Amino acid sequence: MAKKSRLVHIVDDVPELDDDVRLVGGLTMVVVLDGFLDAGNAAVRAAQHLADLDGGGRVVATFDVDELHDYRARRPPMSFVRDHYAAYDAPRLVVRLLHDTGGSPYLLLTGPEPDTRWEGFARAVREVVRRFGVDRVVSMGAVPMAVPHTRPIAITPHANNPALVIGDSPWRGELRIPSSAQALLEVRLGEWGHDALGFVAHIPHYLAQLDYPKASHALLEHVERGGRLTVDLSGLAAEAEDREAEIAHYLAANSEVGDVVTALERQYDAFERAEESGSGLLAADEPIPTGEEIGQQFEQFLAGLDGPNGPGDADGPADHS
Repeated sequence: MAKKSRLVHIVDDVPELDDDVRLVGGLTMVVVLDGFLDAGNAAVRAAQHLADLDGGGRVVATFDVDELHDYRARRPPMSFVRDHYAAYDAPRLVVRLLHDTGGSPYLLLTGPEPDTRWEGFARAVREVVRRFGVDRVVSMGAVPMAVPHTRPIAITPHANNPALVIGDSPWRGELRIPSSAQALLEVRLGEWGHDALGFVAHIPHYLAQLDYPKASHALLEHVERGGRLTVDLSGLAAEAEDREAEIAHYLAANSEVGDVVTALERQYDAFERAEESGSGLLAADEPIPTGEEIGQQFEQFLAGLDGPNGPGDADGPADHS
């Protein structure tokens, strides 16, 4: 049996999350909405890693995707086999019950970001939070930035409760940015008295269209702390090493692209030094690659990563997405 609302169907019988077996430390729900906020496929890959570690878990809530998805803007894939259509991959927006490495239960909300009815979606998530007694919602995201892949992954922490912010934000003052359903959810949950926090990884913009497991690994390290979870990250660490080796091999054979990455490294290091010294953000003697230069070189870079013969070509790392 399931309890139905306008946008979400919640399973009634979930013994592991009943009040009499509730963990003393509380229940966490991790949120990753695919679409706008996922450069480098970093957040979605991290969510998939969580699900894979527990065999996919059990679906305990399902959202009515027909009410939330714009099929013409994001057409789901399907197969055409000789003379008939087959294997339609319907979009799914679900909440799964998973267990971390230590056996503690938590929830994972994943699926395509709603195209419509964001407010209704937020209210539906609140139903899930109340039904299962979630006391902390943790989100993951990733955005493209003018940063080099040879430096540590920067993370922007955020929360609707200042006490939950983990680490220092790299930003100063106020930024006006495009909104997302995931960001709105954090705002609304705070207004309704529910704690929510999250982490956004900064992805080198020349790698934004490729799988970038190094960022997935960094995100999950922060989710472990913010979500009070323990996660086996060894698989992602191996993926990250392989990808970094592919990128390094390609750069070694393409000096023009390597020069642009070197310029980004200089600018990144100048920024770090300026922040540490409290001076201006940019050092006067450090050259900044022009927008035209970056655009031209990284178009070549992305083309080289795919290789002239498509993904997996020996001259460049393959896109494993």
